[in-house]
Amino acid sequence: MKNSSIIILLGFLSTVTVFAQQTIVKGSVTEGISFNPIPKVAVTIEGTSLTTLTDDLGLFEFISDLPLGNQILRISKNDYLFKRYPIVINEGQTVNITDMTLQKDNTADLFTINLTDDELDDDIGGMDNVSGLLQASKDVFQRTAAFEFSSSFFKVRGLGSENAMVLINGIEMNKIYDGRPQWSNWGGLNDMLRNQELTSGLTPSPYNFGGIIGATNINTRASQYRKGGRFTYSAANRSYTNRAMASYASGLIKGGWSYAVMAGRRWGDEGYQEATLYDSNSFFTSVENKLNEKHSLNFTAIYTPNRRGKSSPNTQEVYDLKGIKYNEYWGDLEGEKKNSRVKEIEEPILMLNHYWDVNSKTTLNTNIGYQFGKIGNSRLDYGGGGNPSPAYYQDLPSYFLADVKGPNYADAYLAQQNFINDGQMNWKRILDANITRSSQDQTNAYVLYEDRADDKQLTANAIFSTEINERIILNAAINYRSLKSENFGNIIDLLGGTGVLNVDSFDGFQYDSQNPDRVIVEGDKFRYNYNMFANIISGYAQAQFNYSKFNFYLSGSFASTSYQREGLWEHDYFAGDLSYGKSEKLNFTGFGGKGGFTYKITGKHILDINAGYIAKAPSIRNSFSNSRDNNSVVENILVEKITSIDVSYIFRSSNVKAKLTGYYSKIADANEISFYYADGITNIGEEFNDTSAFVQEISQGVDKKQIGAELGIEAQVIPTIKLKGVAAVGQFTYDNNPDLYLTSSSFNRSPTYTANLKGYKVAGGPQQAYSFGFEYRDPDYWWFGATVNYFSNTYVDVSPLLRTENFYLANDGLPINNYDQEVASELLKQEEFDAYFTVNLTGGKSWKIGNYYIGVFVSINNLLDELYKTGGFEQGRNANYTELLSDNRTPKRKFGPKYWYGRGASYFVNLNFRF
Repeated sequence: MKNSSIIILLGFLSTVTVFAQQTIVKGSVTEGISFNPIPKVAVTIEGTSLTTLTDDLGLFEFISDLPLGNQILRISKNDYLFKRYPIVINEGQTVNITDMTLQKDNTADLFTINLTDDELDDDIGGMDNVSGLLQASKDVFQRTAAFEFSSSFFKVRGLGSENAMVLINGIEMNKIYDGRPQWSNWGGLNDMLRNQELTSGLTPSPYNFGGIIGATNINTRASQYRKGGRFTYSAANRSYTNRAMASYASGLIKGGWSYAVMAGRRWGDEGYQEATLYDSNSFFTSVENKLNEKHSLNFTAIYTPNRRGKSSPNTQEVYDLKGIKYNEYWGDLEGEKKNSRVKEIEEPILMLNHYWDVNSKTTLNTNIGYQFGKIGNSRLDYGGGGNPSPAYYQDLPSYFLADVKGPNYADAYLAQQNFINDGQMNWKRILDANITRSSQDQTNAYVLYEDRADDKQLTANAIFSTEINERIILNAAINYRSLKSENFGNIIDLLGGTGVLNVDSFDGFQYDSQNPDRVIVEGDKFRYNYNMFANIISGYAQAQFNYSKFNFYLSGSFASTSYQREGLWEHDYFAGDLSYGKSEKLNFTGFGGKGGFTYKITGKHILDINAGYIAKAPSIRNSFSNSRDNNSVVENILVEKITSIDVSYIFRSSNVKAKLTGYYSKIADANEISFYYADGITNIGEEFNDTSAFVQEISQGVDKKQIGAELGIEAQVIPTIKLKGVAAVGQFTYDNNPDLYLTSSSFNRSPTYTANLKGYKVAGGPQQAYSFGFEYRDPDYWWFGATVNYFSNTYVDVSPLLRTENFYLANDGLPINNYDQEVASELLKQEEFDAYFTVNLTGGKSWKIGNYYIGVFVSINNLLDELYKTGGFEQGRNANYTELLSDNRTPKRKFGPKYWYGRGASYFVNLNFRF
C-alpha cells in the first residue's frame, strides 16, 4: 500500500512537471482602430502545417509539436490586410502575443479599375498600360505600381505583361498570339476575383513555373467565397462613366453544394477621351459539389462581352490645335459620335476543375478549360476614295508650311482654321461618295470592316502538390494547350454602298486570286483569310525546403511549342504555296530553371535572393513576317532567352514593413515586327522603282537589358495614421545591334541591315517613379489618403529602320550627298519627355446597420490636372537622312512622333451594399 502511494505520488509529480514545461503560443487579434476582437482569424506558423482560428473573443492558442527558434506568425482574414509577426519559441516557455491587430482592406473596391486595356492601341503595337500584376499583393510596392503608377504606363522592371502569368483555377490565361493576358475576358467581375495567390518576380508558385515578374492564380471555387451578397454602383469619367454589379455566394448548402453568381454592366458614351464609347456586360457562375471528404468538382463559366471605342495617338501639332482629349477616329453622324475604330471582344470561358485531397499532405488538381469566341477591331478601308482621316498630314498646316516652293502661309492658315473648327471624320461625305458610285454601278469607295480573330482554345492540365515532411514541399504540373485561330477581314457596314471589290486598290493585286474581282457585301470575308494553329505541351517541377533560419527552392520547366499557318486564299503577289495552303511547321523547345533562398537573419531582418533562366518560344505575332498575306516565317528564328536575378532585403516589425530590391534581367534573341508606311526606302532592287511602300519591319536577335532597384516602405505611426513610400529606379536599354530586314507586297525583300540600337532606351513608361503618401483611418470607420507621385526618364520609342545604313545610303548604294554625321546624330537623338508630378486622393466610409454593411469609396486622380506625355513612337515614314532632315527643318513637322497623353483630373465614386 505504501509502495502504491509512492508510485501514484511520483506519477502525479511527473504529470505536473510535464505540464509546467509545455511550450505554448497564444494571443489575441483585434480590429486595428476600434480594438474590438475579431473572430475566425486564421493564425498560422509559417513553414509548418500548424494553423488555427480565433474564437469569438479573438483568442487563439497552440500547444503541441511547436517548432523552436525564430518563427513567423501570420494572421489573415477575408476583407482584412494580413500581417506577419516575428516570434521566438523556446522549449517549455509560453509566447503570449495579445492585441495583435488587423485592418480592413479598403483597396478591394479599386480592383481591376486600372487593369483594363482601354488605352492599348493594337494597330501600332501601342503602350501596355498595365503593370502586368494584379492588385492582390499586399506588398506596398506592388499595390502602388497597380494603382498609382499604371495610369502613367509604368511597367514593373520595364517588362510587359507577357512576362507575368495569370491563371484562373490553375489554367493559364495568357494569349498564345502575343503572350499577354486579355484582361477584358474577365473584366467587371470584381467580387468574384478577390481570392488570389500572387508570387512576385521569380519566387515559387504552386501552380506553374511563372514569368520573371510573377504569377497570379485567381481562385473561383464556389466553396471559397464568403456567404452573402453585394450590390455596387459606381460613377467615373475614366474609361466608363457608369458601373453596376450584383453578386451572391451561397456558402456550403445541403448535399455538399455551393454556388456563386454575379452580373455586372459598365457603360458610357465616352470616357476621358472623345467618343471612346464603353459597352460591357459581365456574367459569372461557379458551382461546386463536394463529392466526399477527398473529392470536389467545380464548374466555372465567365462571359464578359464588351465593346470600346479607341482613341488615336497624335502628333504634337494635332494636340496643340485640338487638346489632349482629341480623337481623330470619330465624326458626327445624325447627331451621334460615330467611332470608326471599335474593339469588340466576346470570348466565353468554361472550365471544369477536379480537386482531390489524396491525403492530408498531398493534393492533385485536374483542370480542363475551353475558350472560344471572337475579337474584332474595326477600321475604314478607302480603296476608292481619299484618306478619310481628319488628321491626314496633307490636311494639316504643317503640310503647307513644308511646300518645296517655300511656306504657304495662306493655305496653312486655312487648314488650321478648318481643323480647329471641325477636325472630325466626315461620315456624310463618305456616305454620299458610296451612294453616288452605287448609282453609277460602281463598287464602294469606302467600307467599314473589322480585323477578326475567332479563337478556339482547349487547355488541360494536372497540378500536383505534396508535403514530404514539415520541411519539404514538392510541386509539379503538366499542361496542354491547343489553339485554332481563324483570321479574316469582315465587312460590317457598306456605308450606303452596294459592295466592294476584294482587290488591293493601290497595286491591283487580287486578295483571292482563285476568285478574282469578286464583289463582296456585308458579312463577307475581305482582304485576308487564314487559320493559325498552335500546340503547346509544357510542365514544371519544383521543390521547396523550409528550415528555421532559411528556406530555399529549385524549379525547372520545359515546353514544346509548334505553330503553323494555313492560307485559305491565294494572294496574287505571293502565288501558290507562298500564301495558299499550309506553311512549314515551326517547332520550338524551351527550358527554364530557377532557384532562390531566403535567409532569416533575425525575426525582423530577412535576405531573399532569386535567379532564373528561361528559354521560350517566340509568340505567334513575332514568328510570321506577314501572316495576313503569306506563309513566310521570320528567317533564322530562335527561342528567346531570358536571364534574371534579384536580391532583396526585407524588414518586418509590428509597425514597419520595408523591402529593398535590386534586380538585373536580360532578354536575348527576341523578334519584333512592325507594320507602317515608309518613304525613302533605298537599295531594294531593280524591280522596286518607288521609294515608298507599306512595309513589314522584322528586327531579329534583339537584346534588351533591365537593371534597377525597388523600394517599398510603410509605417504605422499611430493606430490611425500610416505612412508609405515607394521608389522605382531603373535603366532599360537595348543591349545589342540586331539584324533588320523589310518585306512588302511592293518588293520581295530588302537586304539585311544592322540596326544600331545599342544604348538606346527601351520605351514603355517612366523608368523612374516615386510615391509618398499617408492614410488616416478614424475609429468611426471612415478613412482618407493622399499620395504624391513623381515620374521621370520616359522616352519615345525609336524607329529601328532610321538607325540602319538605309538612313545614309542613296539608291545607288553610295552615301547621300551632303550627309553630315553631326547633324545625323542630332536627328537620331532619342527624345526624353518632361518629368511630372501627380497628386491622387482616396477616401471612404462604412456603416454597419444590423447585419448589413454600406460603404462608399471615392478617388480623385491627378488632382492638379497635370499635363504630361506617357509614351509615344517615332514614325518610320522618313526613312533616310534627306527626308528626315527636310521634315525637321520645316516650321512644323509633318511626320513628327505620335504621342499619348495621360488623363487630366479624373474621379471614381463607388457605393456598395453588402449583406
